[in-house]
Amino acid sequence: MEFEDRLESHDRIFAILSRVVHIPMHQYARYFEKFRQLAHTRPVTELLPADVLTKYGDEIIAESASIPAPKGELEVERELRAKIDADHMVIFTKTQTETTKRWTYESEIKRPYFHVTELDVHQLINWRKYLDFEEAEGDYVRAQFLYERCLVTCAFYDEFWFRCARWMHAQENKEEEVRNIYQRASTLYVPISRPGIRLQYAYFEESVGRPDVAQDIHQAILLSLPGHVETVVSWANLQRRQSGLQAAIEVYKAQIDEPLVDLYSKAALVVEWAFLLWKIKGSVAEARQVFVANEQWYPDSLHFWEKYLQFELEQPTTEASEPEQFEKIQGVFNEIRQKSKLSTASVRELSHYYLEYLLQRGSKDAMKELLLVDREINGYVLPRSNNIHRVVLIDFRPASVRAVRKGAEGALPEIEADATPAKGEVRFGKYYEFPELAADPANLTQLAPFN
Repeated sequence: MEFEDRLESHDRIFAILSRVVHIPMHQYARYFEKFRQLAHTRPVTELLPADVLTKYGDEIIAESASIPAPKGELEVERELRAKIDADHMVIFTKTQTETTKRWTYESEIKRPYFHVTELDVHQLINWRKYLDFEEAEGDYVRAQFLYERCLVTCAFYDEFWFRCARWMHAQENKEEEVRNIYQRASTLYVPISRPGIRLQYAYFEESVGRPDVAQDIHQAILLSLPGHVETVVSWANLQRRQSGLQAAIEVYKAQIDEPLVDLYSKAALVVEWAFLLWKIKGSVAEARQVFVANEQWYPDSLHFWEKYLQFELEQPTTEASEPEQFEKIQGVFNEIRQKSKLSTASVRELSHYYLEYLLQRGSKDAMKELLLVDREINGYVLPRSNNIHRVVLIDFRPASVRAVRKGAEGALPEIEADATPAKGEVRFGKYYEFPELAADPANLTQLAPFN
């Protein structure tokens, strides 16, 4: 507008204002007032489409038909401009209403530009609420532009890329727009250390009939994150869906043999291989053989031993076959205690599964076993010595946080927590299970165990 004003292009300024007055925005009243003033100086032919102008003219003539003296041309134009001005006030009222509805959110936007520093929690909450509002309004153009504004400020937060892609995917005939969103997030903004958006991109490409592109995306992730468990599992399942069970198994075998993949990731892949044989192929014997053949290689993997125990616990039994299955479960639990290199806290954590099994499915002698394990695993009060005693208690917290309680009788316990869990004691999850962590780049260290 300033540019056109310097050129004294009043017709162009009016054309710009004709668009601006419909937009809910800051200082909308100032723009409308300038638009209204200019409208009084412009020919009526510029103010309305020809058909509307003709309609209004006919109405004025019809209203004056009962008057003896016909209205002059100037009088007709004056009444015509009054009608046009009334229409403009309707536009103003509508824009004012829409601006008021959005001002609650607009006033909370403190940083409308991109910056590498983190946004505070209140800013993120405001963007979520603003997007909720605009989506509910149902105006595609306004929602699209708000998403673009949001992605400028929140470019490093994959939460908003996920949301934008999902919203666009819900619109009709927007396949290329969805692809563009995923590509921008994957190639420019979201760090490779958080590959969830890339996996979602792969799922999208597979869904539209391009599994070869989905496979390339998985391989590209593994170039930067060799052994990333979630990506390998996703790739294996892609191969299973497209080429069959054996193709998925070959993916696991290749990754387990890959020298760049660490032992802890390999342990998780062995578990997925076994579960594939169990739940997809339906072969319990083959799945068990995978666990048995690999237990010597992963003695300090909590994930491996937990899933091995879970595998045996979940096998269906009858009253006649329960004793045989009990021997298998007991055997796995004894190996956890005797052969594994898990911490005491992790063994105690896994013992809870075994004790629960004894309570729910154990035989008449099961309580002897339960009390023996409980005594050996969970401890008891040691004899007093010099008025000092020590109690070993069951710790129901995750193995990553261990409590050490000591001191004289009556003293409050002191708790010391490890800053980071041992590599072998992490659990592997899915990117969509931890949205509150993935939403904030500051939580990358918390996501590391899962990635």
